[in-house]
Amino acid sequence: MTIRPRRSILYMPGSNARAIEKAKTLPADGVILDLEDAVAPDAKVAARQQVADAVKAGGFGGREVFIRVNGLDTEWHAEDLHAAAHAAPDGIVVPKVSSPEQLEMIGRRLLDMSIVQKTRVWAMIETPIAIFNVKDIAQAAHDSETRLAGLIMGTNDLAKETGAKFVAGRTPMLAWLTTCILAARAFGISILDGVYNDLSNAAGFLGECEQGRDLGFDGKTLIHPNQVAPCNDVFSPGAEEVAQARKIIAAFDLPENRGKGVVSLDGRMVERMHADIARKTVAIADAIAASSP
Repeated sequence: MTIRPRRSILYMPGSNARAIEKAKTLPADGVILDLEDAVAPDAKVAARQQVADAVKAGGFGGREVFIRVNGLDTEWHAEDLHAAAHAAPDGIVVPKVSSPEQLEMIGRRLLDMSIVQKTRVWAMIETPIAIFNVKDIAQAAHDSETRLAGLIMGTNDLAKETGAKFVAGRTPMLAWLTTCILAARAFGISILDGVYNDLSNAAGFLGECEQGRDLGFDGKTLIHPNQVAPCNDVFSPGAEEVAQARKIIAAFDLPENRGKGVVSLDGRMVERMHADIARKTVAIADAIAASSP
């Protein structure tokens, strides 16, 4: 399976042509061209066309390109999905997914439109019912027709729906975040952390990136270009970590160790499980190096 770095995924308003052009120059691993929250109602039709044209035109380099459509219960959803699908982005982001049935419905529509298989679906988890149903939502990835590739935390909407406060350490949300990470890992899909709102608090942002990395997120969604570089740094394996990982892999690849479950390395016992973790670390580091300009 190809490892793709998703350390930094930046939202860009689909109604802003300059922002879309700027997205092509930023060191983000991916961009979400947004037709939902970032676009006013009277600008949604024009934004839809602008985003579809931009994705068809390309020029985003190795960045992963997503289009976030409006929600299933809105007047714009059907035409958003049609335009986004025919633009053939890497991913279509669907807000406020609450059940696997919704993903099955979207999958059927994409199949009916004969959309290329490279276009995957990402489900935003941003309501209380979605948290309760996240295992079933993630399990929908096992139905290939849903095209489900990952989950994205919608922490702003979760706060709005529950009354939870944004505090350092995100204690009110930790149970929800970890539940969603477990669901994603159980069914082999990616998961991205929610956004950080306070652009004036660089230390707070860095701390939340580190927390997200430590919890097990693949990366973080962002709202400003200035957040990209520090986020990339946090979610990139460090040089020492990569060197140690390569050392562990090399130890298990020695002919005398290939059949062993445990080996001795630098005076400590290392299990084959650690070799599996090491291989993933090296794969991510190599993918990041390959994607760098």
